[in-house]
This record gives sequence, structure tokens and C-alpha cells, in this order.
Amino acid sequence: MLVHAVPDDSDAGPKKAGRERLCALTREVRPVAEMIRFVVGPDGSVVADLKCNLPGRGLWLTGTSQALAEAIKRRVFARGFGQDVRVPADFPDRVETLLEASALDALAIARKAGAVACGFMKVETALADDPVIAVIHAGGAGADGIRKLDATIRRHGAPDRAEIAVICDFDGSQIDLALGRPNVVHAALLAGPAGNTFIARYLRLKRFRTGGQDNPDAGQTQRKA
Repeated sequence: MLVHAVPDDSDAGPKKAGRERLCALTREVRPVAEMIRFVVGPDGSVVADLKCNLPGRGLWLTGTSQALAEAIKRRVFARGFGQDVRVPADFPDRVETLLEASALDALAIARKAGAVACGFMKVETALADDPVIAVIHAGGAGADGIRKLDATIRRHGAPDRAEIAVICDFDGSQIDLALGRPNVVHAALLAGPAGNTFIARYLRLKRFRTGGQDNPDAGQTQRKA
């Protein structure tokens, strides 16, 4: 990626963020969707501003755990903000927890919007009849159920339909809480604003965990539907 000259590491506030920002660590300009904004809280602690709405100057980093850990090691926050700041030793873990919660919140909103079908049979029906953009399997889901739904995805595939994300990153208790019902093993996410928001937040979480690499072990593969 080309590196562009940008005079300042930070923005002038949440309304000045723009569509691209300079990573204070790598010096690369990237879309904001691939980055995380950080601000300094009232107590001098660095805070991850996932919604990009916290007041004050924001410093941007490439949205991966590796970039964040390296930025902490190199004291990028102190230099970028021009002051001593407090960064918790477990800050990357805290940010990952926030990203995970953000994705699950979006899944809950999608459920309230009627954009989620729960249960093996309903997922099969949705794959046949509805514009599904993702199939979610709870951690510990049986291999046989996953295999059968993979076959359903292939059976109903068509060249003019979008790719379907297959997501296996959340455990059963997390999915149950997000969807407001117990023992959800399989769920289908339907196309639409609510579903798209979940996908965007999930991809942000995956990027943070994997460094943006298309790693099938990260919990998502892509299959034509």
C-alpha cells in the first residue's frame, strides 16, 4: 500500500475523522473501517473509541492486535497525543472484548429486526428461500449439523447470489444471550441494514484477531449461496 504524506497523526475530533486516516504506527493511510480510533480519557488513560464519537483528538491505528501491541511497545500513544498517557498492560485483550461485545450487540439488534432465523430447520428453509448473508454456528456445534448446512448452501447456490459467511467464533452462551433464547446452535442472518451492520462488526473483530489474513481457522469461510 502506498504511504501518503499526512501532516498529523491525530484528527481534530470525531466529526473530523474523514474516510481515511493515517496509522500512527505504520504511517500508512487506510479506510477508517480497517482502523480503530483512540482518545485520552479524563484520567489520562487511552480509550478505544469504536463508535468514533468520543470528544477530543483521536489517534488512529490499523485495527489489529499486533498493531496495537506494537504501538504500546513503541510508546506511540504518548508521542501521538504529546503527553504522558496510561495504557493498561492488558489493553489489547480489553479492546478485543469491546469488539466482540460490539458484534454481539449488532447480532441482538438484527434479531429484533427480524433478520435472524434460529434452529437447524429454519436455517435450511432460509437458505432455500431467503437472501441469507451468513450462517452462524455456536462453538461446540456438531460436525454433522455443520456438514449438512454446508451441503444446503452448495445445493441452493447460484452464480447471481452473494457469498455467505460461515461464522463459528462465538460460544453458545454468547449466541443465546444475543438472540434471547436458549440452546441456539445454528442461525441464519438475512440481508438488510441490520444484518450488514453485524457483518461489518464481525469482520472488524476478525481483522483484530487475525491481522486481516483470510485464515479459515479464524472462524469464517466464504461459500457461494
